[in-house]
Amino acid sequence: MIATALDNIPRPPCANLLGWHLVDARPQEGWIKIVFDGKQDFCNPAGFVQGGMLSSMLDDTMGPAVFVMTDGRLFTTTITMTVNFLAPAKPGPITGEATVTQLGKTIAFVEGRLTSAEGTLLATATSTIRLVESARALR
Repeated sequence: MIATALDNIPRPPCANLLGWHLVDARPQEGWIKIVFDGKQDFCNPAGFVQGGMLSSMLDDTMGPAVFVMTDGRLFTTTITMTVNFLAPAKPGPITGEATVTQLGKTIAFVEGRLTSAEGTLLATATSTIRLVESARALR
């Protein structure tokens, strides 16, 4: 697996809860691929992973895409995130991919997507992200 700036920081509790696992990254392109564990505990009464959990997965894919692209120099805080739910998510592995579409001095724009193990597109998102120097954010 490729080494990234994510290797140098502890994984936050929310990432552990989501079963966050880095699969691949292309830092120069601002692209990242992460697999999450769509746990039964995340399901709504209909038996599908609740939309808020999917939104968290998207957020925890798009922010790390910026962090990896900037070699850990910039930490992210989400300003806005628009999510489109396209198909119900069954419990099981859920793959997140994100691409930084524009990286400015203080703001980044990122696109993300979640797919099931079968390849079904579950959700897409766009995010506007504020950039903060990691030295100030990660203490």
